[in-house]
Amino acid sequence: MAALGRIVVIFDFDKTIIDCDSDNWVLDELGATELFNQLLPTMPWNSLMDQMMKELHSQGTKIDDIVAVLKITPIHPRIIQAIKSAHALGCDLKIVSDANMFFIETILEHHGLREYFSEINTNPGFVDAEGRLRIFPHHDFTKSPHGCDNPCPPNMCKGIVIERIQASLTMEEKKPIIIYLGDGMGDFCPSLKLGDGDYVMPRKNFPVWDLICKNRRLIRAEVCEWSNGEEFEHVLLQLVSRISIAKNNINAGNTAQLYSDCKLQTLMPGAASEAFSQTLSVPH
Repeated sequence: MAALGRIVVIFDFDKTIIDCDSDNWVLDELGATELFNQLLPTMPWNSLMDQMMKELHSQGTKIDDIVAVLKITPIHPRIIQAIKSAHALGCDLKIVSDANMFFIETILEHHGLREYFSEINTNPGFVDAEGRLRIFPHHDFTKSPHGCDNPCPPNMCKGIVIERIQASLTMEEKKPIIIYLGDGMGDFCPSLKLGDGDYVMPRKNFPVWDLICKNRRLIRAEVCEWSNGEEFEHVLLQLVSRISIAKNNINAGNTAQLYSDCKLQTLMPGAASEAFSQTLSVPH
């Protein structure tokens, strides 16, 4: 077996790192949900979010108001600790998300987590010269489709992003191991891109979990489910620890088995049903 390199952990953001959809959270907190729902059938999601930011700006909503809402986005404290611990253990952390850069960076910076991520792949989001938040699609589907047949939104195929990351990693001397965490339908495509020796951590009873269960034979990576913040931390860190120990053995010439059943990582019965039972809203 070839020598193994670093562990690369790739996270979705909405309903994975945070316990909500960031777009919906901001609109709900700013009282714009009704208008959003009225306009939703008329335009693509990213275009609508950009339009909503324009509407809010015209009504007097400031960037500081949006930031204040983002700072109280619910996030489980054990997930914050898991990210810090995984980084401390030497993992390379990345984000692949259909949220937007402004929301993600604002939330991560508020919790002191931005520095732990080497790469964020998401929809562009930035404040323009007029002080208005602009949001654009990661992939400009108005010019050309991304061509993926999996259930990916038109603005972003995460599988394509994963393939690019994998291509950059293949330049390394030692084979890296990828762990991918997600919850939504868009997280199924990147799960298909993982190979033998990689791991996928779907959030149990969420869309990606259902798709993986229905298409288990298509998944080459080991599947290690999680349901709540405690399991997120427990499964991820035990997985990182187990891989690290086996990696050291293999790199030292020991052919001990690397891949064991991820059911060993499952917590006690009942814990899985408590989906983010404790969330942390940090006041600004």
